[in-house]
Parts: sequence; structure tokens; C-alpha cells
Amino acid sequence: MVAPAEETFLYIVEMIGAFAAAISGIRLAALKRFDWFGAYIVGLVTALGGGTLRDMMLGNPVFWVASLRMFLSYFIGTAISMVIVVVFSSVLVRREKALLVFDAIGLAMFTVIGLEKALTDGRPMGIAIAMGLVTGAFGGVLRDILINEEPLIFRKDIYAMASLLGGVAYWGIACMGGSAELSALGCMASCITIRMFALKYGWALPIFRPVKHQKEE
Repeated sequence: MVAPAEETFLYIVEMIGAFAAAISGIRLAALKRFDWFGAYIVGLVTALGGGTLRDMMLGNPVFWVASLRMFLSYFIGTAISMVIVVVFSSVLVRREKALLVFDAIGLAMFTVIGLEKALTDGRPMGIAIAMGLVTGAFGGVLRDILINEEPLIFRKDIYAMASLLGGVAYWGIACMGGSAELSALGCMASCITIRMFALKYGWALPIFRPVKHQKEE
């Protein structure tokens, strides 16, 4: 069982992640000139996608279907995110850094949520880290597919790797006796820091390139 204080902490983390993810999706949909309904759907799928896949993989009821509170939190939260993007479009839509910041926040928050939910479900730490990666990154994959872009996770950017290293940071802090809240904060800080530093300094993973064979004479 999760203590009430920890449950409240995780709910706040999840809602911050949902807002950030929804804003990143709505912003990209606006750049693609989607109508308001289409932009709302992109934002909603970005927020819900990772957690939905996580629950399906763990064999649990999908969180927003099983809980009316979560259903309303995500659907209303996405509507609020839509209003925020419309009101502050000059900042959020036209500046590329806005997407990167909100995307990094959503990635970090959802990585923690995926980890915690898998651990609460009694899964080993390795599975929990994988579920953190799924929860953090898969919503962005669906977002990019919906707007007809190459998913960010498949590019050379340090994106999924930031989520994975954040999960490792959570595990390291927990092994040293840190509380769940401290481990979660360490995970989020690591994930955001790695992602933002990678963007600032151009860190990237190696790209597979086809090997060219010389024609035999």
C-alpha cells in the first residue's frame, strides 16, 4: 500500500507531467495547423499514451478507464492545457525551446510515475525502470505519429536514454536508503538535466550507417 502522503506526491507529479505532455502535443498540432479538436486529441493522446501502454503491459486495468478521478483529471487537464496554449500562443507555439522544456518535464514526471506504479505492483526494479521508460516516452511516440513526424525516440537525440538514466538514478538512490520521494526527485532531476544538457551541447547517440562494399572487379 502507498502511504497517503506519497500518494498525494505522486498525483501532483503525474498531473504536472500530464499538463507538460499535453502542452507539448497541442503546441506541435498548432504548428501543423490542426483545428482545435484535433489539437486537443493530440494533446490528450500525448498525456495518456505512455500510461495506457504501461498498464496493458503489466496486465492491469488502464488507469484512466478504471478511475473516474484520473479520467476527469486528464480530460479536464488537457482542456486547460489547450486554453494555456491558445492564450500564450506567442510564447508557446512560436518558440521551439518551449516544446523542448515541456517535453523534458513530461518525460521526467512520467518516468517516475511508471517506475512507482510498477514497484507498487510488486515488479522488480529492472521491470520498473523499463515501465518508467515506456510511460515517459511512448506518449511522445504517438504524438509524433499523429502529426506525421518521425518519432523523437528513434532519432539520434538523447531522449529515451535520458528516461532510462533517470530510472537508474532512482534505483541508485533507493539502494543507498533514500526514500521514495527522494528517489523520485533524483530521477526527475537526472532526466531533465541530461535531456537539457544533451540539447544544449549537441549530445547524441551514434547513428547506424549502411556499410558500403566495394564492387568486385
